[in-house]
Amino acid sequence: MSKLGPCYLVHGSDHGAVAERRASLIALARSEGNDGSIEMLEGEAGTPAGVANALRVMTFALGRRVIIVDGVERWKEAEVKEHIAPALADMPPDTTLALFAREEGRATAPAALHSAVKRVGGQTVEHATVKPWELAGWVREQSMMMGLRLDMGAAKAFVSQVGERQQRLMRELEKLALERGIAHGEAAITISPEDVEERAARSAESRVFALVDALIAGDAKAATSSYLSLREQGERLAGCIYVIARGLRDALDVSLRLARGESTGEVKRSLRMPPRAAERYITVISRSTPERLRSALTALANLELDSRGGSILSGSRSAIAATSEDTLMLRSIEKILA
Repeated sequence: MSKLGPCYLVHGSDHGAVAERRASLIALARSEGNDGSIEMLEGEAGTPAGVANALRVMTFALGRRVIIVDGVERWKEAEVKEHIAPALADMPPDTTLALFAREEGRATAPAALHSAVKRVGGQTVEHATVKPWELAGWVREQSMMMGLRLDMGAAKAFVSQVGERQQRLMRELEKLALERGIAHGEAAITISPEDVEERAARSAESRVFALVDALIAGDAKAATSSYLSLREQGERLAGCIYVIARGLRDALDVSLRLARGESTGEVKRSLRMPPRAAERYITVISRSTPERLRSALTALANLELDSRGGSILSGSRSAIAATSEDTLMLRSIEKILA
């Protein structure tokens, strides 16, 4: 008998943990020999109406049918009641429906969806982020389970340096444990603030700046690689968009000043960065144009509209708005660098 249940709703503000649970469910399905029966619904197929239609369609694939749907935080209450609730009540046998909601602000899985999943005996799993002021204590708890010992000062330094994403904090703690060669059952090793300064990776913001630099320079490979690395460590798309927009606006300001005839020296002196870094920055921007940077900001604004669910008017969103966040971002990188 399959270990998979009929329905799962995985949601929460800890996007990295939601992504890990999604990967684990797919791995479980494949371990049970269901590779050919795993379906990813995107676009119109990933809407409440599309999912309900997919559940009604017969399949000739062998084994359990597993349907994966991302972005359900953008679904509406009325649509869930009209399409999903009746479809779940009449779920075909040997079928698993897995729904994933990466929640933020008002973008949350509808209450009607929670109720519908509960009525059919499905499983609801929430992955919520730890509050920022609780992270140092959380880091200490996690470190003790890995054979590390951080006092509160070291834990606060760790959070300050690595950032506030739980998945990223966990990865850095794991790296510290591996570097120290800690085996199960060994005595805990004390990590000092100096160890944190030397070993722990810097905050993700500096990594987002690398993505911004790649976008300005028109380096598609570097931009794609930077974005995928950020997502792998658990960074949220909304946070990335904010920093990217700020970086592109700053670049546009410099580009406009150069276009108006300001000298490189004048611009360099006004930048808050080391002289050599400022020179490289200005050189890269000078190879672009204000028009291209404005176009990049427009593409980013459209990405934010699509990823946050758009406005009340459906015409404000693009045709691919219902696809996954990663698909939306990668398509935006293509547009920015076109």
